[in-house]
Amino acid sequence: MIGLMNPLHYSSLFRSTIFLYSVLEGKRRQKAMRAHFTEHGGSTNAFTSSERTNFYFDINADCFEEALDRFAQFFVKPLMSPDATTREIKAVDSENQNNLLSDGHRVYQLQKHLSSKDHPYHKFGTGNWDTLEVQPKARGLNTRQELLKFYKENYSANLMHLVVYAKDCLDKAQTLVQSIFQEVPNTNRSYSPVTDQPCKSEHLQILVRAVPIKQGHSLRLEWPIIPDLTHYKEGPSLYLSHLIGHEGEGSLFYILKKLGWATSLSAGESGGGHHFSFFEVYISLTDAGHEHFEDVVALVFKYIHLLQQAGARKWIFDELSAISETNFHYQDKSSPIGYVVYVASNMQLYPPIDWLVGSSLPSKFSPDIIEAVLNDLTPQNVRIFWVSTNFDGNTDSMEPWYETAYSLEKITSSVIEQWMEKAPDGNLHLPVPNMFIPTDLSIKTVSNKMNFPVLLRKSSYSRLWYKPDTLFSMPKGYCIIDFICPQSRSSPESAVLTCIFVWLLKDYLNEYAYDAEIAGLGYWISGHCSGFEVTVSGYNHKMRILLEKVIDRITNFKVEPDRFFVIKELFSKQYQNIKFQQPYEQALYYCSLILREHSWSWNDECEALTNLEIDDLVKFYPLLLSRTFLECYVAGNIDSKEAVSMIQHVEDALYKGSQPLSRALFASEHSSSRIINLEESKNYFYAAEGLNTSDENSALVHYIQVHSDEYIKNVKLQLFALIAKQPAFDQLRSVEQLGYITSLSRTSDAGVRGLQLIVQSSVKDPRYIESRFQAFLKTLETQLHDMSDDEFKKKVNALIDIKLEKFKNLPEETNFFWWEISSGTLKFDRIENEVAALKQITKMDLIDFFNEYVNVGAPKRKSLSLQVFGSSHFSEFKSEKVDPAEPNVVQIEDIFCFRRSRPLHHSLKGDLVHLKAHDIDHQ
Repeated sequence: MIGLMNPLHYSSLFRSTIFLYSVLEGKRRQKAMRAHFTEHGGSTNAFTSSERTNFYFDINADCFEEALDRFAQFFVKPLMSPDATTREIKAVDSENQNNLLSDGHRVYQLQKHLSSKDHPYHKFGTGNWDTLEVQPKARGLNTRQELLKFYKENYSANLMHLVVYAKDCLDKAQTLVQSIFQEVPNTNRSYSPVTDQPCKSEHLQILVRAVPIKQGHSLRLEWPIIPDLTHYKEGPSLYLSHLIGHEGEGSLFYILKKLGWATSLSAGESGGGHHFSFFEVYISLTDAGHEHFEDVVALVFKYIHLLQQAGARKWIFDELSAISETNFHYQDKSSPIGYVVYVASNMQLYPPIDWLVGSSLPSKFSPDIIEAVLNDLTPQNVRIFWVSTNFDGNTDSMEPWYETAYSLEKITSSVIEQWMEKAPDGNLHLPVPNMFIPTDLSIKTVSNKMNFPVLLRKSSYSRLWYKPDTLFSMPKGYCIIDFICPQSRSSPESAVLTCIFVWLLKDYLNEYAYDAEIAGLGYWISGHCSGFEVTVSGYNHKMRILLEKVIDRITNFKVEPDRFFVIKELFSKQYQNIKFQQPYEQALYYCSLILREHSWSWNDECEALTNLEIDDLVKFYPLLLSRTFLECYVAGNIDSKEAVSMIQHVEDALYKGSQPLSRALFASEHSSSRIINLEESKNYFYAAEGLNTSDENSALVHYIQVHSDEYIKNVKLQLFALIAKQPAFDQLRSVEQLGYITSLSRTSDAGVRGLQLIVQSSVKDPRYIESRFQAFLKTLETQLHDMSDDEFKKKVNALIDIKLEKFKNLPEETNFFWWEISSGTLKFDRIENEVAALKQITKMDLIDFFNEYVNVGAPKRKSLSLQVFGSSHFSEFKSEKVDPAEPNVVQIEDIFCFRRSRPLHHSLKGDLVHLKAHDIDHQ
């Protein structure tokens, strides 16, 4: 079945996208095909869910027809060569190795393990070398032959759905698709979904205590239910997740948070398939919540009982339906590749009339259907998974695939009812009508069709950049305010206190702002190296109401002791869990710590946190805001007068009055983020043991620092990365099988551009991986020289096409312009200038660039190698023998001594103080 879409109404589309939706498991694309997509501005991938497998790609439009034909050949004549089969088994095994210490994977597999052994849900969810190679051989099976057999039995055209998103007219696209895909075999296979339920009576009314990897406590309650797919117009699980997962006053989470027992809660349908599913409530518990486990469970059931007594309320359903309809009609245009994934999925699940809608528009209020699902959420049907490191050493069973320690006991409904009788009431109640639902969705008239932001207003307190919506005609807006606070990162203590301040702000705002989030108006507060940033975005009608509430909380901040200790406990666990990060994440941390001027170590911040008390934050808050500068950006469906008024309100709240909270920065206090300048022809490296002694994986991050922001060098680096990305992946991951996590990408830090290789491996140590990357660069040198002029021109044009893709939505445009503002580059016409620079580049220019900055032994090469050794390579780490792959190798022994010894790159924000504001009426 084919779905065709003509995207000409998407004026920004420069690419064509396809998604093939098959029913069961499939293989990765061949090396040549992946290279073709990458080198022409595209990508290709696949993923497998419980009942189907998905294959998809996107590519620049002028290469679409050839790419479509290449793509189709997998389904017409799949090769599945012996070598490719073995490599893919190793890749699956490597991915599994990376997931063994993931608590999400571990608990999910435990949930599956405690179900009927006869049901597919019970099975191992991924695969490894043992299941795909060792066990089949022991049974006399050849994995490749089994794959071919699997393909013949399941890959039939009548079970596939195909979506093509191209700029061609529909008739032309249909003719193309039919000519290419008509050879896909149609064996008229039938698909027989599993109709049995995975949980029998012995799998219900259970309490499971499990030990996680990371520090902390969590609680999952789940009930088998009828999938919402069966009643997607009525949306029973959507209705119940809205209420049980609500965070406003009187909600379950509000009460648990007020009692100091939970830090987060989510609720909704999870897992399952066509004929079975689960409703799950997930709660992150505090230490106190863990101690009050019985009360927490009781409050969950008390709230469910409240809903059962109240019955399904039409006004709540109508509110949800109205919000859903508004969100559907005013949804931002998504990426073509994301859109076809969504539509092809819907083609498998819904009738044709709802392919473009899916379950996003609940429209039929059915109290009986809602209450039927609600009545399944009983103590008789519950499965409780209580996860805590406190259970370590007190369990009696082990899940076989991830070796998760657990114990199981039956729990009767009478026990839960006793808990409910003893638990606090907490004044649980239904939410009130949502005041943030927008009613004015009109589009403001823009008389001045500006293409770039302008500096609309400037004072000693702030700069306001402004860009009205001239492309998307959406009733949405953005307001970003960057609070530059010199005191925010002056010490490890101030860095931690700033983070706690930000978290407490969000904590205090949560119940008020939750309704706004539901209604499509969100906010975010995040800390950074120079202060903190406030973003309010979504429907502009009531944006100012939310912004003023956020600013009021900032200017009238009070430290609530009970919440301070909850957030401090949360931070403490986060620092304890740093050691469980993936090794490549640890390597990236070391890279950042070495390069960034204003950064503190985890150990220093953790020690500072231990000694912090309430009074420290009480004293720090006025100091933090005593001197600030506001970098502001307002964009979207907001006129210039309103933009000025919004920022004026913020200024008045901070800087005006008899005792102003803030004062303007001194000229000397305007700071910027800067990174160290590595020395040319030096190859620095820093080596460390992995923080988790149970993790066998090692990691290498190889960083090459190239240049500060400059158009010509920018595009040379971008073009090189486009050319080298796929060959690096193919050689290091696919051919040499060094690790499942392998990537080569560009970086930009404080305006300094560079290259970064990441490889995580359980089979080879970082020094070996480093040597293989150097060998790869030498082979790449030959490939660059051998590249024909015509092939080079195609790659240049592919990069130009990528750059000329227009913004698809306001968030994309805002992110682009805000990056220019926040980094201080202010090159709003960057795309046009970089395209012009690209058109001037020759193949020899690129080769010269490679040999000057990137290649092994290049005279201006500045590299930093971060090596994290996992437990399987501790002996290599401890070995005194160091065989560097390059000359001029310098080992970094002390990060901070090294950082102090190096000069810094210049700041890109140096000239911002001289900018002049523009009169919008003259733009």
